[in-house]
Amino acid sequence: MLHSLPLFHRLAGQPVVLLGDGEAAEAKRRLVERAGGHCVGEGDPQARLAFVALDEPEAAVARLRAQGLLVNTVDRPELCDFTVPSILDRDPVLLAIGTGGASAGLAKAVRLRLEQLLPQGLGRLAAGLGAARRKLRERFPDAGERRRALDAALGNGGALDVLREHDDQAIDAWLGGAAPDHAGVVEFTFSGRDADDLTLRQARWLGSADLVAHEPGVPAALLDRARADAARQELGAGVSLARCAGLTVIIRSR
Repeated sequence: MLHSLPLFHRLAGQPVVLLGDGEAAEAKRRLVERAGGHCVGEGDPQARLAFVALDEPEAAVARLRAQGLLVNTVDRPELCDFTVPSILDRDPVLLAIGTGGASAGLAKAVRLRLEQLLPQGLGRLAAGLGAARRKLRERFPDAGERRRALDAALGNGGALDVLREHDDQAIDAWLGGAAPDHAGVVEFTFSGRDADDLTLRQARWLGSADLVAHEPGVPAALLDRARADAARQELGAGVSLARCAGLTVIIRSR
């Protein structure tokens, strides 16, 4: 179960309450301004978020919450309505790594490792795909087919593999290639105890599946690894497998 719901909040031109001074408060000010917002004092009726960097924050937090603001309190996770993740910026791609306030140092360490893995051109790839939306729809009119084609192209070894650098012609070259075939059925037996026992290949299948059919006894946490919009079907005696135009993943339990 998620301990928090990750969201990306647009702050451009918006006021954000900031209470406190010192380096902790200045760090929050820089973060707000980097996102296009501007810091204000308590009482701004347009503000919806607040950062508190005070030695004794309880009274200020109570007042701000009573005004309907969501509050982040420095070094006091129990007084936070939201936490600030460690951010990896490949504009327009943003990766946010959070620990629910447990350890900012751990989130930073994960971000630094990911910095080494993700190419600098990942943002250009994202912008190129955004600009190519019309061409994508023309090339793959069916939404399911379009998603499956993108999954394959962006995956490991694909024409647009996200862990490789690409030139400016890569997207057009991919769109001009032969039509891929990503339909079919794959099946595996899960004998582990939780979702962490999935192999990388099994995890990729689940992430790409249009239909996940499973026997009783398959852990719910494993099924949560599938796309949220993938259809689900529990298999049992006398139950026929539903027809699917895309990729069907069948999970047996042992």
